[in-house]
Amino acid sequence: MEGVSAEKHQAHREKIKNVLAEVGKVVVGQEYMVNRLMIGLFTNGHILLEGVPGLAKTLTVSTLAQVLHLDFQRIQFTPDLLPADLIGTMIYNQKDGKFEVKKGPIFANIILADEINRSPAKVQSALLEAMQEKQVTIGETTFKLDRPFLVLATQNPVDQEGTYSLPEAQIDRFMMKVTVEYPSKEQELEVMRRISNMQFNFNVNALITKEDIFEIRDQINKVTISESLERYIIELVFATRRPLEYKLNEQAPYIQFGASPRASINLNLAAKAVAYFEGRDYVLPEDIKEVAKDVMNHRIILNYEAEADNVKTTDIIKALLVKVPISK
Repeated sequence: MEGVSAEKHQAHREKIKNVLAEVGKVVVGQEYMVNRLMIGLFTNGHILLEGVPGLAKTLTVSTLAQVLHLDFQRIQFTPDLLPADLIGTMIYNQKDGKFEVKKGPIFANIILADEINRSPAKVQSALLEAMQEKQVTIGETTFKLDRPFLVLATQNPVDQEGTYSLPEAQIDRFMMKVTVEYPSKEQELEVMRRISNMQFNFNVNALITKEDIFEIRDQINKVTISESLERYIIELVFATRRPLEYKLNEQAPYIQFGASPRASINLNLAAKAVAYFEGRDYVLPEDIKEVAKDVMNHRIILNYEAEADNVKTTDIIKALLVKVPISK
């Protein structure tokens, strides 16, 4: 890869593989989730995790932060949470007779925003502003957030009572929305055995430094993507906006709004990361297709007819990948 020695490139790829193995010491299964979290980390994108309770989302994220040697903060979002609880506030120091800044938990490298839809709009907007601007303002002072800065937010899709849905414009700021599935029978059997036999060890080794992370980001940026695949990404996104032009006659009645330009940007970045993880310095069509669901499933807004007919966003994306041709 241009500008990077082959040895260094190989060393970084080995470290990425070792990260998966190290997280696996604590978390059984969930390789897919870890892969997506690492794509977000190495492309500077935030991830929204959706899954029922008990699927080790919090454990996976905290373990990954340890392996990556990054500062980690978990914030439990609740209806009484205030923006100041997140970003910090000014407190009065009686001894000095001055106001001082007390920084909040947002000042970390990896933030786990647990059940982000449990808090009101003001708290959500404070977090999402930090995600977009990579800075927060406390009093009259603006503070840059630490780099790298990654927000991983979780949503519980089952218990929606007392929740505040994230507006589409805010959800769009997440690079990917990853659905966390139940473990397989064998994986759940392994979890049960580890816990019941007290054979679990939460100690993991830090394998990657911040310097490694920035170097890997630079290497992913240098992965090449052909013009035909760039145009394929654009065609996929435009097909969500003008489905009839792409012969998506069955799907068109269900789409209220298509994907935003952020979908194009993130499809490109995520596909490059997949190619890099596979040891290639060029993108294949399969790389784009692999990440299409996670990048687009929260950006295509369906109408009430889709809900009535039990049509899911994933059904629309499957049809897109079949119907939209790759440009020559």
